[in-house]
Amino acid sequence: MLNIQDADSLAVANEALMEGQEPVAKSLSVWELLTSGGLAGNIIMIILAVLLFVAIYLYIERTMALKEASKIDKGFMNQIRDHITHRRFDSAKLLCQHTNTPVSRLVEKGISRIGKPLEDINTAIENAGKLEIYNLEKNVSILATISGAGPMIGFLGTVVGMILVFFEIEKGGGQIQIDLLAGGIYTAMTTTVVGLIVGVFAYIGYNHLVVKTDKIVNQMEATAVEFLDLLNDPV
Repeated sequence: MLNIQDADSLAVANEALMEGQEPVAKSLSVWELLTSGGLAGNIIMIILAVLLFVAIYLYIERTMALKEASKIDKGFMNQIRDHITHRRFDSAKLLCQHTNTPVSRLVEKGISRIGKPLEDINTAIENAGKLEIYNLEKNVSILATISGAGPMIGFLGTVVGMILVFFEIEKGGGQIQIDLLAGGIYTAMTTTVVGLIVGVFAYIGYNHLVVKTDKIVNQMEATAVEFLDLLNDPV
């Protein structure tokens, strides 16, 4: 039979053994997580990184372009009205050229057609407006494409990763360590997370640019109507 001292010694030994078996905390940096997916995973990550870079570049470039396009002096149309009323058409054109915005270019196109039927002036302004809208929306559709393609490419990486995990299971005869299986799964899921991040950023950026573009288009339409009214009654 064990005496009390032996029991105490056994308890201490068991406790020490349990302490010795405590798992060591595993740390994983973001860079290691992104690059631990093997060749296929790294290729997917590179594609997603390129898409993210393109999305950021297009968003910044378009935001700056739209901000510049939306700038217009509140007294611009008052000055145009004054020039046209006094038939100073060259001065009105010069003012439009110095302003250099989509709105001013529409007005300049209309001024250049003064003397022709009002319907011809309206048609010229509409055609110029279509060109300006095309320039405002340039490359914005690429953001919409990235917002849809990013998550799909990320999911593709996950599917490829899971296929490789099951291949390792099959190669091991159905026997595989749980830690290796778990590591392969979270590595595969990383591509989906990154793809979603790219898609969300591109989607938000696209919608923000669409709203800003719509505001400028509405401003162009209002100015065109005001200019045509001015030609009907320039006093």
